[in-house]
Amino acid sequence: MRAASLFRERFGGEPDGVWLAPGRANLMGEHTDYNDGFVLPFALGQGITVAAARRNGRRLTLCSRQEPADVVEVDLDGLAPGRVTGWAAYPAGVAWALAEAGQSGPGACLAFDSDLPVGAGLSSSAALECATALALTSLGGLDVPRTELVTIARRAENEFAGVPTGIMDQSASLLCRAGHALLLDCRSLETSQVPFDPAAADAGLLLINTRARHELADGEYGQRRAECEEAARRLGIPSLRSLTDLADTDSLTDPVLRRRVRHVVTDNQRVLEVVALLRAPSGPSADTFRKIGRLLTQAHASLRDDFEVSWPEADVAVEAALASGAAGARMIGGGFGGSVLVLVPAAAGVPARDAVTAAFARHGWSAPEFLVAVPADSARKVSG
Repeated sequence: MRAASLFRERFGGEPDGVWLAPGRANLMGEHTDYNDGFVLPFALGQGITVAAARRNGRRLTLCSRQEPADVVEVDLDGLAPGRVTGWAAYPAGVAWALAEAGQSGPGACLAFDSDLPVGAGLSSSAALECATALALTSLGGLDVPRTELVTIARRAENEFAGVPTGIMDQSASLLCRAGHALLLDCRSLETSQVPFDPAAADAGLLLINTRARHELADGEYGQRRAECEEAARRLGIPSLRSLTDLADTDSLTDPVLRRRVRHVVTDNQRVLEVVALLRAPSGPSADTFRKIGRLLTQAHASLRDDFEVSWPEADVAVEAALASGAAGARMIGGGFGGSVLVLVPAAAGVPARDAVTAAFARHGWSAPEFLVAVPADSARKVSG
């Protein structure tokens, strides 16, 4: 494993173990998580791997194959938000959040590797946090339930790294099962596994990394969250999850806030519609996935027009994939860059790739990157 070889190169010994935390794609429910709504992510086969071993003293030593110039030393007894920046803020933030939860981890050396494209909206930051959380708790002999690790990893991202995400990404990385999507109620934090096997209906999932850089910390994501909070305040409700009928928004006179609310309400409804389709007694069928495809495309239009978080490469990828025979497609992630999820009949996978690649070439953009997405298992120890 590449993480283990990096550990040997940097630290001159063998790791005590190697852990893998997957990235995620979100089938439905975008920008609904921090509004206490519903989301339906699934884990990817790709993720972040960490090789780690205990060390003497109260320090973490962090290195990454993707950041070869950096070896970061972290003093565990001096950790506070703002003390560590860049990529190392995410694993350092996990150590801090563990200690804040009364679960102080040991000093350790950690070597990270990734086969997730950075900035592609596939939740590489949450995977980095979750891999670290498993490694530190295992090395320290700490018995922390996964549901608690989810909140610890989220706190690391929100409070330590300063990125105002919801809880979906960490939940997907730590709780998903192969062949399933995870229905997460972000208000109650209740979860359930939803069978999700496109191959059983002769369909497939294609992820398109548009290579437009995805940065959640640049302010736009935070602005959307603030707009949703302001809309809820004006409506006199605790969060937009409380809305199920758009007729209840008549008191909102701001047209921007009305559009933001419309997206959140309709995307929550789309999550529940997809779950009902996947749980139908008849089981998966080509017709089921055609209906899900239509909901994906509706969600993209909502994210583009009402929430205004899409970007030109995503719109072109969606249009080209649909024209080539895809059942549906939408941008995923926080927006302003990243990836597109495409649901295709098995025979349409290659035409979709060719059509999107040609469309990008016509615009003079860099060629997109394609990943086949298969719903995979959650974070786990892979050796040691």
